[in-house]
Order: sequence, then C-alpha cells, then structure tokens
Amino acid sequence: MLSIINSCCCLGMETHDVRVEVDVSRGLPAFNIVGLPDTAVREAAERVRGAIRNAGFEFPIKRITVNLAPADLRKEGSLFDLPIAVGILSATGQLPYRKIPQHFYVGELSLDGTICPVPGILSMAGSIAQEHPDSIFIVPHSNLEEAALIKGIKAKGVGHLKDIISYLKDEIELTAAADLPEFKLEPSRTVKQYDFADVKGQHKAKRALEIAAAGGHNILLIGPPGTGKTLLARCLPSILPPLSWDECLEVTRIYSIAGLLPKDHPVITERPFRTPHHSASAVSIIGGGRIPRPGEVSFATHGVLFLDELPEFHRDVLEALRQPLEEGVVTVTRASGAFTFPARFILAASMNPCPCGYYGDHFKECTCTPYQIQRYRSRVSGPILDRIDLHVEVPRIELKDLKNDTEEESSKEIEKRVIKAWERQKKRFLNSGINNNAEMQNHQLRKYCPLDKNVQELLYQAFHKLNLSMRAYDRIIKIARTIADLSGSDTIEEMHIAEAIQYRTLDRSLW
Repeated sequence: MLSIINSCCCLGMETHDVRVEVDVSRGLPAFNIVGLPDTAVREAAERVRGAIRNAGFEFPIKRITVNLAPADLRKEGSLFDLPIAVGILSATGQLPYRKIPQHFYVGELSLDGTICPVPGILSMAGSIAQEHPDSIFIVPHSNLEEAALIKGIKAKGVGHLKDIISYLKDEIELTAAADLPEFKLEPSRTVKQYDFADVKGQHKAKRALEIAAAGGHNILLIGPPGTGKTLLARCLPSILPPLSWDECLEVTRIYSIAGLLPKDHPVITERPFRTPHHSASAVSIIGGGRIPRPGEVSFATHGVLFLDELPEFHRDVLEALRQPLEEGVVTVTRASGAFTFPARFILAASMNPCPCGYYGDHFKECTCTPYQIQRYRSRVSGPILDRIDLHVEVPRIELKDLKNDTEEESSKEIEKRVIKAWERQKKRFLNSGINNNAEMQNHQLRKYCPLDKNVQELLYQAFHKLNLSMRAYDRIIKIARTIADLSGSDTIEEMHIAEAIQYRTLDRSLW
C-alpha cells in the first residue's frame, strides 16, 4: 500500500514543499528512509515505531520505505516524524486516507506519542498560507500560537498522535489558529535595564548615539578603559523606537528558523541586542554551516550588533562584515546552493586607542611603542572603518563630573526625539523601499539631500583636507540629513554638515 503525505521544510529562510511517500509492502521487515535525509531524519524510524506502538496502534512487521521528495533536496530535523507516522497508519488501513491530502503535517514524535514543537513554523506557515491557501496546516500544539501570527492561515494544533488519528476519523475537532485570541502588539515598552540617565557626562558620545539611533547609522566608540564605552553601547537599544508589526514578524521568523524563539512568547517584540565574544568564528557571526543557518548579524536584524574590543575579533570575521554593512543582507554560498539572510542592523563597536589603552589619555601615560600602536590599529582595516558612519572619542571623565548632582537626560526623553526623526524619514521614504537615512543609495541622496552652494563648499573643503573616500563623502551627507531631522529642519544647513564632519575626523586624527 502507498500513502502520500504533504509536508514542508526550511532551508535557510526559504520553505520547500516535501512529499512524504510511504510504501508498506511484503518482504523482510525493514524501515528505510530515502531522499537525502540527515541523521535526525533517519532516526525518525525508531521514534515513529515507538510512538505508534505506545499510542495503541499496530506497527506493521513488513518492509517500509519512506521517500522524501524531491529527492535532491537535503532534509534535516525531526519535523517529518508526524507525516511519516500518519503515512504508515494510512498505508496499513488503520487510518482513512480521505482527509489526509487536504493537510500539511509537521511535528516531532516522542516515544509515548506526544507531538513536540519544531523550529521554523512561522516561515512554513507563511509559505503555506500564500501557496496553499485552501490547505490545513497541522502543527504541534506548542507551535500553534506561532503559526497563528500569519493572517489567513488555516492551522490546527495537535498534542498527541491519538488526537490526530481521532481528528482524521472525524471523532474530535482540533484547536484552530482562528480560535486563539489575536495577538496585539502592545505600544507600552518594558523597563530597560540600561538608561542614559545612569551615565554621567559623555555628552558628545550620547549625542552621537542619538544620531546613530535616529538614522540607523553605525558607530565606533574609542577611548581608554573604564570610560563607559560598553555602558553607552548597551544603552543604545533603550532609545530605539518600538518594532513595527512587519519588523516583529521578520525578527521572529529568523529566531524561529534557528530554534531560538522563547517557548513562553510566540513573537519577539523588543529590538535585538547581540553581543558576541571576540573569539567567535566567522560562521557564528555571519552565518553558515553545512546547511547554512543565520548568524549574529541576522539575529541582530532591526536591532543592534555590539562588537566590544573590535580589534580583538579575527580578521576574517571583520572583513566578512563588509557585505551586510553595505547591503543589509548576507549571502552564504555552499555546494548545495546560495542562502540569503537579512542583516539590517546598527553596528556599535568599541575599542581602545592602543594595546595598553591609554594613548592620548591626560591622566595616565601610554607605555606602547609606535610600532605596537600601529600594529594594533591596523587590525581594523580601512574598508571596515569606512563603513562605520560615526567615530566618537570617549575620554575619561573627571571626578567633578561624578560628584555632579545634575540629573542626566533619560533614555525616554531621547527616544521621543528619535521617534520624531523616524517619523520624518518614514514619511520621506514612503514607497521607496528603504526605512532610514543610512539605507539611502546615490540616486536617493540626490533626491532627498539637496545641498546649497555654501554647504557644498564646506563639504568639498572637508573632502580634500581630510582625504575622505567617496563612501565617507556620502555618509557625511546621510549623517547631516539625520541631524537635520533631529532638529526638525527640511533642508541640510551648514551647521548640520559641520557636525557631521566632526564624526568622520576621529579616525584621521588618531589613525
């Protein structure tokens, strides 16, 4: 007997339909799974056998062949357990085949028949809702809230193998996604652990971080140890606007595919803040593997990627950041194909000015030789430095600043200005395919950032005196556009360009 079950799987960010073909025939007892399965898929034979028996059904002592079609598509994970079990029960006559073709099935089976959650449900639900709108998506009950995030999806949750059998026999009805309360994105924000009100002084760095948040610009903080670089960077998410619903779905989809979605919350509503250690490999940062998965640059999408002690990261890791910093996506190519992951994030990085950390410090003398300083700084290449919009010096604060009882501006107040700047950009870039000033291309710069004669003259002088690249030239205009948005100006004035230029001169004075 032959039974064909509909299923699907994720490769990268894409979802592919999979036909689970189960053939039960006479012959020596065997259980073979073909169709490029990985180890987890091949081990489904033992899980399915135990689940069927412990659920009270008969496991056939016959030759069982399972083909996962298309056969040239590599399959991985435990999500095919449920469709394989349904196929065996259908092929042996223990289950009517009438309703089976109307459904798509995914789920992992435990030995007692319980159906366990699997990753990637949000991506699969979106694909099924779009390509198979009349089909019903059967998912583990723990994944039903996640599937319900897709509007129009016909999804039903199942908790045990007995339940899906009873459902297909029309004995019971399963909980449907439509029966769940609609998820609402609350406008209120949770209390942040880090707040700019807790940072004494460092007003220039705070201003630069406000500009970075308002325009989506990358920022590098340079200063001696203990000046608050890490604390300042950790405060950056507290001034970013709340995620929109589309952004929530995109971030949630990435975490769902990687299996990192919190079990108690089906959707990520806070902007990510990722802080990988400097010993991390290029694969963990960029993404990859035998079957490529998202890396830290993708997990930081619509949030912040913070690289503390930037020169300590491996050279290949830093150089691999060029594409995501420039294009907002990262493409990982393997023999099995090319996989593209979103990587639109704000890069916040920090570093010391020299190996000992005290070059240029007015309170402690630097003990490094010029060669050591040059070698340390050369770990961050020019192309990477050129892609970082804002370079900010974070000096040591004096004791009088710590004793000052003046109340510092809170993140909530700064966030209000940032949100207003984002609203101006949203209105400006409506239907243009970009979200903020940092994403503007050359033709958009000409359209949205016209400069009068005096402003152009100031910018040309800075270009020649500082030996700036064309990329740095464009980024100065983008920064100036963000500064103008923060001040509520429709045009870029000389003072906006002047302030933007100072954030590109730090690398020239220190490097």
